[in-house]
Amino acid sequence: MATQGHCAYCFESLAASLEKRPGLSLRQVEALWKKYNADPTTTEALEPPEDAESEESSALSPPDTTDSTYKPAAISRLLAPSPSTASSSSLQSASSTPSGISEASSATSKSSSSSRNNIISKLQQAEQETVEDSPLFVTWNTVSKSGDRRLRGCIGTFEAQELDEGLKSYALTSAFDDTRFNPISARELASLECAVTLLTNFEPASHSLDWDLGTHGLRISFTHHNRRYGATYLPDVAKEQGWTKEETLVSLMRKAGWSGRKDEWKKVDLNVVRYQGKKVSLTYPEWKEWRSWVEEEIADV
Repeated sequence: MATQGHCAYCFESLAASLEKRPGLSLRQVEALWKKYNADPTTTEALEPPEDAESEESSALSPPDTTDSTYKPAAISRLLAPSPSTASSSSLQSASSTPSGISEASSATSKSSSSSRNNIISKLQQAEQETVEDSPLFVTWNTVSKSGDRRLRGCIGTFEAQELDEGLKSYALTSAFDDTRFNPISARELASLECAVTLLTNFEPASHSLDWDLGTHGLRISFTHHNRRYGATYLPDVAKEQGWTKEETLVSLMRKAGWSGRKDEWKKVDLNVVRYQGKKVSLTYPEWKEWRSWVEEEIADV
């Protein structure tokens, strides 16, 4: 099922492309999105102790942001190895601690270290989770000040994609290569909404109307006057447009290029495959708020 984390990753991929900078990976975005959206008690539990964070920051050298493998410091911290592999400068700092430190302080330090180990372990586990494969579509809309949405690009695939590469690829393809529109520019970024649909449950319909409005997407193919046609609508399209089943099919046939009379659509032998998938969306302001939080995380290190 699609998530807002997937949408955030699409925004991250588009913004990184437009701004000519390295982008975060899907796993990094998902880990950071989860932390950002955690409730206050969970967020508090995930934060490293102040002393551990300051010790770690002292061991960091200025990053080369032109390096394509560069990970911002806060993100590196989230995905860092355990303290057993810490740099020598960190170990030297620890060994130079005055011997007069109290046992209570020592116990607190051990507790902080254990807590930090648990945080890192959980985030490393999230990083290592297998990314599922799925057919997918990425949709870009422009949102006016009054809240009206207009399609700005929508391209996807029925072949299962590894989501890290697939979402990035189709986020950019639908933004730059949808031939119905000009490529999305940097100045349009703030007006955008991204929607992701992961497609499931493909099955042939027994007849043209064997599907449910609001539940099924349609993929049709047919031959007319010795010419082959094909097109698809995602599950949300017909419901959003307020169409009946017949209106949906006629519109889909038009999309495919059929120019016959609408009252003759039943004479065409349609091959209909129905599928499912819930569209999840995210607006630019929502993504920007999260991205600003990420920047603050980086600045705090």
